[in-house]
Amino acid sequence: MKKDIHPTMHEAKVTCACGETFTVMSTKPEINVEVCSKCHPFYTGKQSRASKTGRVEKFNQKYGFTDKA
Repeated sequence: MKKDIHPTMHEAKVTCACGETFTVMSTKPEINVEVCSKCHPFYTGKQSRASKTGRVEKFNQKYGFTDKA
């Protein structure tokens, strides 16, 4: 490896829009983010999942498939 060509690494303070702060190693002294693991819907359990049931029913009606035997 060549000497003196790599940026220096140091602890950086990461600040989220929700107010959460934590430290990471980075070449920048401060990092601002909009979403972190404390406020992201996937990690907090507030994420809504789209129901595929409507698509399946629509497909079955379109091609004449029914549950009736």
